Amino acid sequence: MLKIFTSTKINEFVSQHVAILILRIGASALIMTHGLPKFMRLLDGNFNFGDPLGIGSTASLLLVTFAEVFCALFVMLGLWTRAALIPLIINMAVVVFVVHAGDPFSRIELGLFFLITFFVLFLTGPGKYSMDYKLK
Repeated sequence: MLKIFTSTKINEFVSQHVAILILRIGASALIMTHGLPKFMRLLDGNFNFGDPLGIGSTASLLLVTFAEVFCALFVMLGLWTRAALIPLIINMAVVVFVVHAGDPFSRIELGLFFLITFFVLFLTGPGKYSMDYKLK
């Protein structure tokens, strides 16, 4: 218990690689809860979706689904992690700064949290407990 309150280094309490693993899996699993309904919509042939960038609703739905399902899966596995984080970061930036630009902070908060989380993971990399590390 004393380590919790007196430790100045993360590796005295828990490995930074374990912390990155938890963050990677947790953030990916949570964003997938937003992406899977969109994926099911694609499978059903329902392409009605917002078009915040003016590229068409079908293209927007495909890109968002790619980021929130497939890229999130790669981040979860720690495979091609930094490359997979780029679409997620772009996706969350569009959500925060375009889709919800005029909304109150309470509507922007979750997207901003995901954006920060994915950016931090991009900076740290996938950590030791990842497919990227095993393949390196």
